[in-house]
Amino acid sequence: MDELREVMRWWVTGVSIVTAENDGVLHGMTVGSLVSISIDPPRVVVTLANNTRTYKLVADSGFFGVTLLSAEQEVVSDRFAGRIPDEGDRFAGLETMRLSQGIPVLKGGLGHLVCKVIHTYEMPNSTLFIGEVLEARRGSGRLPLVYANRKYHRMEL
Repeated sequence: MDELREVMRWWVTGVSIVTAENDGVLHGMTVGSLVSISIDPPRVVVTLANNTRTYKLVADSGFFGVTLLSAEQEVVSDRFAGRIPDEGDRFAGLETMRLSQGIPVLKGGLGHLVCKVIHTYEMPNSTLFIGEVLEARRGSGRLPLVYANRKYHRMEL
C-alpha cells in the first residue's frame, strides 16, 4: 500500500544490525524494526525479510545478536543494508566481539543484545522474531543513529 509507505517513511526509527551465526556461517543485516516489548521479562521483537541470509541463520540457530548503532556508524549501516559492496563478507575490517552463546556483535555501538528466539510470527514476506534478551550491554557510542524520510539524521540528547 503506497499510502502506508508514504506515512511510515516519516516515522523516526533507530538503526541496528541484527547478527546471527550457524554452523560457522556468519551474517548480519541493517534493521529499523527492532522494538523493546517488555523489560520484565526482557523481550524484543525484530522483523526480518524471509528471503535474507540473516533470516535463515536466525531461524536455524534460534539466537540473534543486536548492535544498536551510534551516529558515527552510517557506513556500517549502509554496508549491512547492502548499499556498499562487501565482497561477500560484511564483517571484513570491522571489530566484533562475542557475547553469551558466542553471538557476534559489532564493537562501537550504543549497546548490544543477545537474544534467544522464543516465538515467531510468519507473514507472507517477513517474520517477526520475539527474542528473550539473555544479555544486554552498554556500548561506547554516545548518540543514536536514526533514520527517517530515506535519510540518516543525528539527534542531540
